[in-house]
Amino acid sequence: MSILNDMLRNAVGMKASDVHINVGMPPMFRIHTILKPSDFPIVTPEGAMRLLKEMVTDKRIADFEEHRDIDFSYEIAGLGRFRVNAHYQRNTIAIAFRTINDKIPNIEDLHLPEIVQKLTYLPRGLVLVTGVTGSGKSTTLASMVDSINKREQGHIITLEDPIEYMFVSHKCTIEQREVGSDVPNFASGLRHALRQDPDTILVGEMRDLETTSAAMTAAETGHLVLSTLHTNSAPQTIERIIDIYPADQQNQVRSMLANTLQAVISQMLFRRADQPGMVPALEIMLCTPAVRNCIRENRIFEIPNAIETNKALGMMTLDTSIRQLFMNGFISREDAVAMAQHPEKLDRQLAA
Repeated sequence: MSILNDMLRNAVGMKASDVHINVGMPPMFRIHTILKPSDFPIVTPEGAMRLLKEMVTDKRIADFEEHRDIDFSYEIAGLGRFRVNAHYQRNTIAIAFRTINDKIPNIEDLHLPEIVQKLTYLPRGLVLVTGVTGSGKSTTLASMVDSINKREQGHIITLEDPIEYMFVSHKCTIEQREVGSDVPNFASGLRHALRQDPDTILVGEMRDLETTSAAMTAAETGHLVLSTLHTNSAPQTIERIIDIYPADQQNQVRSMLANTLQAVISQMLFRRADQPGMVPALEIMLCTPAVRNCIRENRIFEIPNAIETNKALGMMTLDTSIRQLFMNGFISREDAVAMAQHPEKLDRQLAA
């Protein structure tokens, strides 16, 4: 067994979510949000390069040397897959691994509210799952896609950088295309996907103007489009999308977004207090007529109030979700208050 595979097996066995390789240190494992040194030897510059060469071709090594950064996936048969980023720091190679479960969890197993399942029944439109890196966006999207896959008879295309969860076609036909090997970039993949008779399209990230525009066009032309953004709330998500466009196009984009956006799910992960593991807190915004008018008329500041007053429809503020997690015994009071949008208000509610 190679040192690389031995290290990753050890990390999975310890339920590490991430592994960090840095020259001059032992491999570090992130276990339930805490970064801890492993028992493996200190990494040398030569050792870091050996690990990288074990995972990618000489061509990808050449690309890495040119661009000083590379994303890819790595798989160990019988163990699972890993999302990998190799980069340079202090002129030495560093590698970050994210473990990906080989089993796609159900929506219920992720402690996601019922409205998330209902969103998978949408025939068209744009649904965004947002949050910081490591907040569980990919897992939430994978569970939504798998729910569609087990229920519908349609065609699902995913565009990923890199491919993470490996889907097995059940009732749906699923095609997974990896940026860099199957398609040159998200935008190109999206444009061609529209000619491939899809019903549902998963876009790994709306990271630039071209991809965002193509995703909105796909949603506007009758497809269900699922994607992610690195934003922390629904208002921030809407503003980020609009700000991607030049100023002279923003009014038109507001109108298009108001028509195509169906929901924004913003999530963050908490370390569980009752048992080992993580649990998500979510803000959920659904595009009701009132919310669509807020987007169209550039009254984004009114959206938090719309979320607060439409709980009966399935909308939820982040602080309400955090409060529920605490009341159910899933998270500590300290973590709940520290991560709240309005910590003083939540603290008073928890004390009541």
